[in-house]
Amino acid sequence: MSVRIIRLGTPRAPDEGLRIGTVRRPPRGVPKAEFSKRDYYDVWLPNLSPSPELVAEAQAAESEADWNRFKRKFRAEMNTSEHGKVLDLLAALSHTTHFSVGCYCVDESRCHRSVLRELLQERGAEIK
Repeated sequence: MSVRIIRLGTPRAPDEGLRIGTVRRPPRGVPKAEFSKRDYYDVWLPNLSPSPELVAEAQAAESEADWNRFKRKFRAEMNTSEHGKVLDLLAALSHTTHFSVGCYCVDESRCHRSVLRELLQERGAEIK
């Protein structure tokens, strides 16, 4: 059993399981009934996306220092009790079922899902 960190909208991998969208907004121009059919997500969990202010900061990051500043702030958001409990739950579930967590960004290294990967690993998640 494990969690995969994926790009939403890409073809599903075998045994990927439930897809969780950790994005602030649903995909544009896609009817809600087709989110899953088009390989976006089965369940929307915007709680694990950066706040709107941090999304803007991440998109504007030009240097490694800018990106690291975003990462620190996003980690602080995710380590609050509310978000931390969700991450703890996902880490525990990764030992009993397959599921995936994702975002739309092309480059994972400049996407909040790279930070989610780290946070889940730190909580003992089984990551594929």
